[in-house]
Amino acid sequence: MSRQCEVTARAAAKAPMGLFERYLSLWVALCIAAGVALGHFLPAPFHAVGRLELAQVNLPVAVLIWLMIIPMLLKIDFGALHQVKEHWRGIGVTLFINWGVKPFSMAFLGWLFVNHLFRPLLPAGQIDSYIAGLILLAAAPCTAMVFVWSNLSDGEPHFTLSQVALNDVIMVFAFAPIVGLLLGLSSITVPWQTLVLSVVLYIIVPVIVSQLWRKALLTRGSQALAAVLKALHPVSLSALLVTLVLLFGFQGEQIISQPMVIVLLAVPIIIQVYFNAGFAYLLNKKLGVAHCVAGPSALIGASNFFELAVAAAISLFGFQSGAALATVVGVLIEVPVMLSVVRIVNSSKGWYEAGR
Repeated sequence: MSRQCEVTARAAAKAPMGLFERYLSLWVALCIAAGVALGHFLPAPFHAVGRLELAQVNLPVAVLIWLMIIPMLLKIDFGALHQVKEHWRGIGVTLFINWGVKPFSMAFLGWLFVNHLFRPLLPAGQIDSYIAGLILLAAAPCTAMVFVWSNLSDGEPHFTLSQVALNDVIMVFAFAPIVGLLLGLSSITVPWQTLVLSVVLYIIVPVIVSQLWRKALLTRGSQALAAVLKALHPVSLSALLVTLVLLFGFQGEQIISQPMVIVLLAVPIIIQVYFNAGFAYLLNKKLGVAHCVAGPSALIGASNFFELAVAAAISLFGFQSGAALATVVGVLIEVPVMLSVVRIVNSSKGWYEAGR
């Protein structure tokens, strides 16, 4: 186990599992149910919050994501970022999954399930649009929420930050060509405002705020930082649950009106998440990567940048298109499915490290 992983493991061992973590699956289920019910019976407030957007990025959700990830970024010592080079194998695995596997495996799953197995059950005029939405979803690696998944799996924070930053740089150049190749389009209109604003809101601003705050706290001693992190821990998890209520509330009417389409589109997305997470996890084990890197590597490889995917789908195909609906399904299942992957990664740690 690397020195950084030892530090991560010791910190995790010192932090007892609280009420939130112990029953997190229950809270998630309750928030999903509450979001769908409220979005269906009280749509007006959710429509009002949903309209608070800038370049297709919902600002209230952005604030909630700050509350989730700033406490995690507070833990990162940027002076130690150079040490991430020892995790080059984990970085290589994640890049391979994100850019060499995920978009193409989703294209295959979309062709298999939507174009063939489920075709008689779906609106005939939307088949190609559904597949396009699935591809857009898979071609955009997650930017913000991976900090949450990494934290819940006791992942190495410097690796997670470096990997996310690297994916963001690659996404600027690779998103349009990969989507264009898989959709057979000669020109893809990338919503650059959404891409740039998302990176600024979800990475640059939280990093600057957290590091300025961390520096101020450390001037008062390490105990001050520890006290703030302890106080912010329930805030971070509460923000996750409120985000769930909002996301499911935004789409409550669609879920109620098109339940069968939602369920059918969820099938290839769920298979895709488990396939990519499992593939990355096993590759890391094969290469002898430490568990604290393999966990976030698998999670980064499986999750999606749904804000960009939704914006691209609306820009290319329209708000009421099957492509937009397919990307929204990705939003709906992202959190509960990724939480199950976190649980698998955590529960299999003994098996993972036994063979190393």
